Amino acid sequence: MTTSAASTTAAPAGTRTPPEASAPPGPHRADGATLGVVFAVILMIVPARLVYRGLSFAITPAESVGLFALVWWLCAHFTGTLGAAKGRTLVRSAVFVYAAALLASYAYATAGALPRDEVELADHMLITAFAMIGVVLLVVDGVRGRDRLDLVLKTVAVMGAVLGVVGAVQFLFAFDPTKYMVLPGLRFTQQELFILERNGLSRVAATTGHPIEFAVMCAMILPIALHFAFQARERGRPSLRWWVCAALIAAGMVFSVSRSAFVGLAGAAVVLLIGWPKVRRLLAAGAALLFLAGVKLVVPGVLGAIVALFTNISNDSSLRWRTMDYATAATEIGRHPWLGRGLGTWYAPKYLVFDNQYILTTVETGIIGVLAFAGLFAAGIWSALRARRLLADPAGRDLGLTLAACLVVPLIGSATFDLRAYAVITGLSFLLVGAAGALLREARAARAATPAAQGGLSRAGAPAPPSTSPPRDPAR
Repeated sequence: MTTSAASTTAAPAGTRTPPEASAPPGPHRADGATLGVVFAVILMIVPARLVYRGLSFAITPAESVGLFALVWWLCAHFTGTLGAAKGRTLVRSAVFVYAAALLASYAYATAGALPRDEVELADHMLITAFAMIGVVLLVVDGVRGRDRLDLVLKTVAVMGAVLGVVGAVQFLFAFDPTKYMVLPGLRFTQQELFILERNGLSRVAATTGHPIEFAVMCAMILPIALHFAFQARERGRPSLRWWVCAALIAAGMVFSVSRSAFVGLAGAAVVLLIGWPKVRRLLAAGAALLFLAGVKLVVPGVLGAIVALFTNISNDSSLRWRTMDYATAATEIGRHPWLGRGLGTWYAPKYLVFDNQYILTTVETGIIGVLAFAGLFAAGIWSALRARRLLADPAGRDLGLTLAACLVVPLIGSATFDLRAYAVITGLSFLLVGAAGALLREARAARAATPAAQGGLSRAGAPAPPSTSPPRDPAR
């Protein structure tokens, strides 16, 4: 009796017993976010030129995860036990339009007389395109809840920092660790260097396929790292780790010595500066100046080389090469204006390289295909900004602004290089489109769950006034 009484003694007055809900949550069951994390890690850490051995066509480990995600999404819509969201969203509709455009272009191209090599490439590109479609559908329908979406995006930011370290090692020590990152069962598609040279400086690619891809990828991820750094700071939580991630990502972008990345980052910065409060703008400006000072001390010549990319643009041979193919592109587009000559059928060295994804997409999939491609990113940006408008939570609103800024980068970058030719930047772009759609779905669910939306309480907490509108006809 004494022991029992002691164990049930009430807490002293004035003390508060923490509820059971405040206990640390247990491990989460595997879901769409888990698969999204696996995709992000494999996409960014496995060197982009590694594909499976023994297959009749080249497919990367990340693309195989994308194909699995597509199968998972299809199965999830035949059952209610896999946790996938149901219902139409703008991103889903845009993905379906994009898929339909690719299938129509493929059918149109293969109905004619295509050379065997182009037919095989069309088959391969269609498979990899649907792997990326699977990634979008996985994230937009399979990532449920803000905490799960944050998990996927934090993984992207951390992996971006890891690639920043790889790029720094390549740049500062002229040592390429990717040569030792070949996993069993994989092979390199081509033995090209991950370290190139421009204006006397090394250009590094980390684990991606090209320095331009690495640079644009860093420009896409940097706003995400900054989002988590600012959120941690404003909530009084440790933020140093996120500032370190942001610095490593920015360093990777600088070490790639790419003009495309800074053009894309400028577009993202416009979006962020419009939406950020004044204090955050000043903090960001101070952090940028501190970072540039550090780069100037560690690598004195790199900032001058980057500035020269813009000041000497009239003498840049790479820019002249990008513009000399317009006449050829116009001729090809005129032959197949609506559905193009076939996805993947225009390739080097058989044909002239187009360093412009919009031109290449128009040549291969026609006007319908390029509109569907650009519409996919436009749908992601609109969804992110719409979520920002619907959400009341400052962190959620800032995440919507961040995702919109991230998606501006590939939208601009597609005009400066052939984005779809590179697996890492393509996979990351499609993942973030899905993340924007998932955030909008979450925002609408949160909005519908508020008392104001249910007609119970107004935003101020007072009872909602009685409606003076006539009752809606149930037959409508």
